Amino acid sequence: MIHKKTRTYIPEGFEIKWESLEPLYTELRDREINSVPELEKWLYDRSEVEAALEEDFAWRYIRMTCDTNSEELLQKFQYFATEIEPKIAPYSNELNKKLVASEWVDKLNHDKYFIYLRGVKKSLELFREENIPLQTEIQVEQQKYQSITGSMSVHIGDKEFTLEQASVFLKDTDRAKRQEVWEKITARRLQDKDKLDRLFDKLRELRHKVALNADFENFRDYMFQALGRFDYTPQDCYAFHEAIEKEIVPILREQAEKRKEALNLSALKPWDMDVDISGKPALKPFNSGEELIEKSIQCFGNINRYLGERLEIMKDNNLFDVESRKGKAPGGYNYPLSETGAPFIFMNSANTFRDLTTMVHEGGHAVHTFLTADLELNDFKHCPSEVAELASMSMELISMDNWDVYFDNEEDLKRAKRDQLFDVLKTLPWVAVVDQFQHWIYTNPNHTDTQRTEAWLQIYEPFGAGFADWSGYKQAEKNLWQKQLHIFEVPFYYIEYGMAQLGAIAVWKNYKENPEKGLQQYLDALKLGYTKTIKEIYETAGIKFDFSAAYVKELAEFVKGEMDKL
Repeated sequence: MIHKKTRTYIPEGFEIKWESLEPLYTELRDREINSVPELEKWLYDRSEVEAALEEDFAWRYIRMTCDTNSEELLQKFQYFATEIEPKIAPYSNELNKKLVASEWVDKLNHDKYFIYLRGVKKSLELFREENIPLQTEIQVEQQKYQSITGSMSVHIGDKEFTLEQASVFLKDTDRAKRQEVWEKITARRLQDKDKLDRLFDKLRELRHKVALNADFENFRDYMFQALGRFDYTPQDCYAFHEAIEKEIVPILREQAEKRKEALNLSALKPWDMDVDISGKPALKPFNSGEELIEKSIQCFGNINRYLGERLEIMKDNNLFDVESRKGKAPGGYNYPLSETGAPFIFMNSANTFRDLTTMVHEGGHAVHTFLTADLELNDFKHCPSEVAELASMSMELISMDNWDVYFDNEEDLKRAKRDQLFDVLKTLPWVAVVDQFQHWIYTNPNHTDTQRTEAWLQIYEPFGAGFADWSGYKQAEKNLWQKQLHIFEVPFYYIEYGMAQLGAIAVWKNYKENPEKGLQQYLDALKLGYTKTIKEIYETAGIKFDFSAAYVKELAEFVKGEMDKL
């Protein structure tokens, strides 16, 4: 069983509500600090409160996404967002001021606290009292995306399917079936197009206000600071987009030509992009959510015993919800439980190959959660996405040598590896498109729906537009951006997938050359949490934090070489 960390500051039988929390925050604000040990004790006490709050919020979010139809679960989530968070924000700002003003702060161990203190100073710079109600409103509005998309379903034959379940038919070898299902999924999405457009307009407007209040010209520039992007600039992102267009898109275009020839088609349509070109049925690595968990435990254990044991612990403690069902929020995530030191994995399995890769991806995040569980401050565990996604994307590739757990047929195993490597490359243009689109959205805050659509198409087309022919389906192409949860719920959190994908290829290259050393460097990097800079964490993993055209080319060629061997 998992045992939560022992609390030393929070009283026994503590219930998370504002009436109980306020005395703790008042005590922390008013406490006298007369030495470095006293300052560190104050930091640990504050960290304990924050960990308890984070875990409480985590469970509210998890339960709500597991059942989006429950009004009670939604209200419990909203209570935290509207009644607790807004009251904590001013106290947190006061505590940050107290820390930075302390005569003992400069005597703290620089190596240990540099990253943490840098983040605190940035929070103080960005804090505005008038943004508290706006951020609460944003938090509540964002959740509407899950409610709208979570209730989407289609009928195929006489059965009802969630969109995740229905997408399995896009791998069917019967082209007419694929077209029928794709058109149904697309029509269902378009049904809520206006609703999602209006929701996004509201979010964009609120976010722009937050940026103006914090003295920024636009929300893009505000978010670069709020996300703690100390290591790169918007210009670096544009250069990365260009490198992807130059080095990755031609490889994918070549692959699309091969697909067209293999399927004997004059043009690839959007429903032709997921079917296996061998003419064989879709890969089926498992038959149920339970089997997916069991096989993943075995796969991770075959890489390294410690890894398998982490997933085993999660299973024993009911920390998985993997099956797709109506009323469940879309997507997948790994949610760290700050006090427990373990995470919860949520996904929408429809028993496909894609679900296997989602599981090993979220499993990489899970391992990261366990490896950072004993770091002394809760904030030390708050890794930037460039590091968090390195953990998950590397695990997708490292685990491939043990996928025989899922496939007992050698040809199926090769197909799975080929699909995964193709997916690694395919991820990069989509990341560039979503990121560039967000740069445009927030640096043009007063745009109309028509302008937004035009911008989307202008950005999407040079990256191959999914390498399909969209004629006759322009409305669907124009609306593709609404599929991306991040645009609605976690703005600007996306380019990190591209950076981490490059890093993951480099980690995998090291692992292929020396499995023991490559794996150890990867685990050593994850153990650091966020106590070092991104560059130092990548160096610990034995790789570079670099997204130049030359590095993109080098790693793309490595992946292409590995694909050609299969």
